[in-house]
Amino acid sequence: MAQHFEVHPDNPQARLLKQAIALLEKGDVLAVPTDSSYALVCHLDDKAAVDKLRRIRGVDDKHHLTLLCRDLSELASYAKVDNRQYRLLKLATPGPYTFILEASKEVPRRVSHPSRKTIGLRVPDHKVLQELLALHGSALLATTLIASGETDPLNDAQEIRQRFEHQIAAVIDAGACSQEPTTVIDLTSAEPEIIRQGRGDTARLGM
Repeated sequence: MAQHFEVHPDNPQARLLKQAIALLEKGDVLAVPTDSSYALVCHLDDKAAVDKLRRIRGVDDKHHLTLLCRDLSELASYAKVDNRQYRLLKLATPGPYTFILEASKEVPRRVSHPSRKTIGLRVPDHKVLQELLALHGSALLATTLIASGETDPLNDAQEIRQRFEHQIAAVIDAGACSQEPTTVIDLTSAEPEIIRQGRGDTARLGM
């Protein structure tokens, strides 16, 4: 049975988040709340954990995974960002936006897109997740928690725990999230391209 870490949404208990991080360091996959929907996360440098994440989500290596970063400076260490891209990122972070960017050498090739060498990156605006990232000390690899064969993301921690009890190690429960995924914007071309319209308002970015 997956563990259940019930944390305060505004003042999450560090001891519980540290227990969750210990599971990540062992190679486990967790469900965590974000400012869009719940997400599956694992350690970036653990190949077995990344493979497990993809199996649970039901996606192959051509599906863009996302790095959850603490801030814009951490994001920029995992991607090649020019001045134009940086200005747009600054407008959108933190917030419910995922940006497709060219991966830097800090990103293992196995987690970037196999032909494009790109990766999704975002800085979430969620207190619990930000605390988790701060205690972990580096970015986490993530994907929206959508059950295989379904289209809507999950937002109820108890339901997630029941449905994925034998696939994930734990759920961090900070209450219900939005059921709307992030807005995904590809910044690798001359002009930004909206790949998926989600919770992030593109008007905020002048788009």
